[in-house]
Amino acid sequence: MPRASLDKKPAEVASMFDGIAERYDLTNDLISLGQDRRWRRATVAAVAAAPGERVLDLAAGTGTSSEPFADSRAVVVPSDFSLGMLQVGKSRRGDLPFVAGDATRLPFADGAFDAVTISFGLRNVVDTSAALREMLRVTRPGGRVVICEFSHPTWAPFRQVYLEYLMRALPAVAGAVTRDKGSYDYLAESIRSWPDQEGLGRLLLRAGWAQASYRNLSGGIVALHRATRPVG
Repeated sequence: MPRASLDKKPAEVASMFDGIAERYDLTNDLISLGQDRRWRRATVAAVAAAPGERVLDLAAGTGTSSEPFADSRAVVVPSDFSLGMLQVGKSRRGDLPFVAGDATRLPFADGAFDAVTISFGLRNVVDTSAALREMLRVTRPGGRVVICEFSHPTWAPFRQVYLEYLMRALPAVAGAVTRDKGSYDYLAESIRSWPDQEGLGRLLLRAGWAQASYRNLSGGIVALHRATRPVG
């Protein structure tokens, strides 16, 4: 299985995100040409959190992905392993209960959440399978997971164009905004080496999730995966 961390240690990855926290949301908007907003709306719709349901938002960063859940009266817990990201988020949304946490060793009780979601963060976890098992553990039986992650474009000619953009333009544009091109060299490579849609689906099933499915967004640049924790 590809290592999303590309052999970086957890502390190194956390430090990388600490360094780009202040301009992270702006950079995402620029390099995705505004599509990240559409992808996040699709994720919120897929989670379909009812008022009062408990939602764990992993890799929440500055809390941008958590805000729609809070605004719809779900009980959302934003969690991230980057203290820099959490500090920026807390300064913007002091009402949200930001929690520092490692996705492979979550600081939550078994079955504590109705839903767990992670957007554009799973590939940055050192052990993808361990993270999927931890998500399963903290989700109640019958609960669900929704993963929004970069994937593999389905049209071969476009895939080549996309990879060229990913490896050349993305680090240059992002580096100009964040003044940290090296971080986006890493992120571009992590996207390119990530499993395709079917591959991530198999990882979900092996981790114990059931009814795994996915939907392509933007021609497969992003895939929205959904699965449920078996009852009994």
